[in-house]
Amino acid sequence: MKQKDRAEKLTGESGFEQYYSSLYKERWPELKKALLEPTVSAEYRAGGKESYFLDTASIRAAVSLPLSGAASILDMCAAPGGKTVVISSLMDESACLLSNERSPDRKLRLSHTVQNCLPESIQEKITVICKDGAVLCLSKNNRFDRILLDAPCSSERHVLSSPDYLKDWSPKRIKSLSMSQWALLSSAWRMLNPGGYMVYSTCALTDEENDRVVEKLFKKFDDIQVLNPKISTDVSVFCSASLPEGEKTQYGCHILPDKAGGAGPLYFSLLYKRNTEKN
Repeated sequence: MKQKDRAEKLTGESGFEQYYSSLYKERWPELKKALLEPTVSAEYRAGGKESYFLDTASIRAAVSLPLSGAASILDMCAAPGGKTVVISSLMDESACLLSNERSPDRKLRLSHTVQNCLPESIQEKITVICKDGAVLCLSKNNRFDRILLDAPCSSERHVLSSPDYLKDWSPKRIKSLSMSQWALLSSAWRMLNPGGYMVYSTCALTDEENDRVVEKLFKKFDDIQVLNPKISTDVSVFCSASLPEGEKTQYGCHILPDKAGGAGPLYFSLLYKRNTEKN
């Protein structure tokens, strides 16, 4: 039986265990143990009525996006709003941020985050919308200097902690999600202005949802450059927690909780859009 066929037959808790132990091998027991531990959140104080608490890995991904000089910024799948809080607190005073969320319920949560965790002076520069990110590129007006795409993913940490989700787990979901992620990423790339930067991130464990999705860009477009995702802005005034660096992958970094003090999992890749127009 081929490996692909064997994978397709894996379902439920036992299938989940077999699938991820085959990916991470001897590392899996410690990684699984770390994933089952409660998430450690950091307090991010952006000047609103409330602080926002989020994984330090999420902060690390957001601050990988260079914001200096950007006039138009898109947070493409923004709910519940942690990365919108981080980005908007760091962007130039003249910049504007469009925060999008496809789910109406989650969009309400995003709006609540903006209203409660950010000062009015920043709220005024943020527009919250409820659209399918995969079709945002169809509007010629949707063009941005910076884009953060934190794509919906397998979220194995949540699956492990939920018996109902674990019971229904199947590798088919990974395949389906990777297709949705590609639709979002290709849409985002079309909206990114030449000379612009984009961060693609997920909280997934599998290469299929991370590096392999980014790899598809190289087969479709010829103006891509992968950059080392350095911390672009000092956030110490907003957050006192130390930010994890993560483990290098082919196209980005992967923060995994067994090696990052409980942070993650969080994959992120920093992409630059070259200007290919000839003078």
